[in-house]
Formats: sequence, structure tokens, C-alpha cells
Amino acid sequence: MDNKKYKIGVIGNRDAILPFRMIGFQTFPVNHAQDAINTLRKLARDHYGIVYLTEDIAAEIPDTIAYYDSQVTPAVILIPTHKGATGLGRQRVQDNVEKAVGQNIL
Repeated sequence: MDNKKYKIGVIGNRDAILPFRMIGFQTFPVNHAQDAINTLRKLARDHYGIVYLTEDIAAEIPDTIAYYDSQVTPAVILIPTHKGATGLGRQRVQDNVEKAVGQNIL
């Protein structure tokens, strides 16, 4: 059994991810898509098990998100920003449920 301890990281706009720092998560502020891609790659190499990513940044890097969806770790979870939700995170949950169950039960 793998006893590796995984970390949790949060990537996104500084203002949106600041509250996560206050509860003890490691935060990684980014302003551009390429910065987010590079940070996500680094966190994957550094044994992060969960990476929260703001929806606005995720919308700019769909191919990278798709790649990590096919990997065991890290689990990339989309979160709304301080400006509100875009629905992208909710749509991903619905798509994953539909893929697992065969139909949209939500």
C-alpha cells in the first residue's frame, strides 16, 4: 500500500485563493494560462493529491485539464472565483457522473 502523504494546493487569481491560505492550504497565485499550466505540472510532480483550480483559469486551459482528468493524481477540482461561478465546475461534475453511471442523474 502506498503510504505517501499527498498535499493540497490551490491555483488561481490571488484574490480568489487567499481564503484558502487562511485555512492552511498552499496557494499558488497565477494571472496567465501558461503560469497555471506550469504550476499544475509542478504540483503534479511534487505529490499534490488535490489541486483546486479557479474556473476562470480552468476555462483558459481545457487541454491541460483534460490531461489531468486521465491521471490518478492530482485530482483537479474547479472552484468559483470571488466574482461568482461560471458553471464550469458544476458541468464537470455532471459529465463525470454521466460517464460513470451512463446517464445524467443530477
